[in-house]
Amino acid sequence: MATRQISSDLRGASRLAIAATVGVTDLVETMHRTIAGAPAPFGKAEPGAARGIAGLVYGAVRGTTRVVGGGIDTALALLTPMMLGEGSAWPGRNRVLAALNGVLGDYLAQTGNPLAIPMQLRCDGQAVQIERTALARRFPQAGDKLLVLVHGLCMNDLQWKRGGHDHGESLARALGCTPLYLNYNTGLHVSTNGHEFAGLLEQLVTAWPVPVSEVTIVGHSMGGLVARSAVHCAQRDAHAWPRRLRSLVFLGTPHQGAPLERGGHWVDVILGASPYTAAFNRLGRVRSAGITDLRHGSLLDSDWQGRDRFAHGHDTRTPVPLPKDVACYAIAATAGPEAGTTAPRFVGDGLVPIDSALGRHRDAKRALAFPQAHTWVAHETHHLELLESAAVCEQMQRWLSR
Repeated sequence: MATRQISSDLRGASRLAIAATVGVTDLVETMHRTIAGAPAPFGKAEPGAARGIAGLVYGAVRGTTRVVGGGIDTALALLTPMMLGEGSAWPGRNRVLAALNGVLGDYLAQTGNPLAIPMQLRCDGQAVQIERTALARRFPQAGDKLLVLVHGLCMNDLQWKRGGHDHGESLARALGCTPLYLNYNTGLHVSTNGHEFAGLLEQLVTAWPVPVSEVTIVGHSMGGLVARSAVHCAQRDAHAWPRRLRSLVFLGTPHQGAPLERGGHWVDVILGASPYTAAFNRLGRVRSAGITDLRHGSLLDSDWQGRDRFAHGHDTRTPVPLPKDVACYAIAATAGPEAGTTAPRFVGDGLVPIDSALGRHRDAKRALAFPQAHTWVAHETHHLELLESAAVCEQMQRWLSR
């Protein structure tokens, strides 16, 4: 198992190395051509390859890289069946893969790279087979209440356990439900993951060993957007599981977007303003579809289909209200200390502002109607510390036990 994983990792890494080498070659060639042409400081760089000997050199680098890369990939593919010995996976593999998928996950999926993470429901770090007999064996004490936890960008299901604490385990004990953890490729569009998550929950509820009476979803960061997208998709497609959905809890979810992605978008615009820096604009465009969805908190296919996701523009996403007849709760965090009963609106957890996490927006059509009693701010808490905060866990228990 572990050796097969290492071989698969090497194949995936080799593909990325080849793509990166070709990409950097393209970038340098563009710079070479631009400087040789001496254009005006601001304007559009002329497309095309470098001329003369320089053009031949760049072409040779690209061609040789692709040939060598194909050879490495083929060789490792042939070695895979012979490398099936037992052993432990190298430490940190899951975290590295999660981070890699967050940044380049859409590229990995599009190119069939074995490093792309498939969506799975997991428990204790192991995939759950969604089939009635298998579920009955895996969960002999299965109850009628399910708790599903959805992680955030560049993370995985194992990272719900932080500082020796796991919100899923604690809530399951307090509420008498079975916890399951979604693991997914966070580099894909939020709506793409939302579609797949909706279908996975429909299969789970249908195959669960006993009739399911309640489903609760807890989403951290991007996971909250994926959950909202899944509910919208499932209701539109008349799935059965939303009728069992009782509660949605959002921890530091950027409902109205994240400033860091908007900052990255402006770097794209600035780099593209001059032909001398336009080639470097490609580096900013490496970031995944999942990351660019965080600019405004996009949930639907229509928010990105037929659009240049790197193009400068205003928030054009379709507003998606909170689902009716579902208790929705939002927890924001702020690194600042508590000052009275109202936190400063501009302060956040280092990644997500309070207003965004609580669904506030100056446009009433985009604002999310969380009841005041269903919102809470964790002070002196950073974005990832939401996952280990005892106060956050206690607040969720108070809400969900009602």
